[in-house]
Amino acid sequence: MTGERDLDALLSNMKPEILDGIFAFCTLAPSASIPATISPVLTFREREGTTLVVLQEEAERAGLRHECPSRLITLTVHSALDAVGFLAAITARLAEAGISVNAVSAFHHDHLFVPVDRADEAIAVLREMSAAK
Repeated sequence: MTGERDLDALLSNMKPEILDGIFAFCTLAPSASIPATISPVLTFREREGTTLVVLQEEAERAGLRHECPSRLITLTVHSALDAVGFLAAITARLAEAGISVNAVSAFHHDHLFVPVDRADEAIAVLREMSAAK
């Protein structure tokens, strides 16, 4: 199934959904194993270490140092991995509203980690963008 590439279609059909839970960013040493007691929604290996995004409660139970408590917003439109300008438009608009965002593109959708205390505002901004298209 091919994802959408048209920017106007992506913006008008993004249908943002906020997922349950508070997510946190953790890092492990490059040689460390991921604890079996956690289920990361994101794992990314860098030279400096492995980044994990997990439910904050999982990080705390596992004794992992964590930062950036976030809510996860999924843009439910199936965006193509090579779509141009979709995340740029979204992150620029959130930046105008003073909302930080950590954006992740996965195979089917784009996902936004936003500060817990700004999540409702971020959803409102995204829905306003979508309605304007």
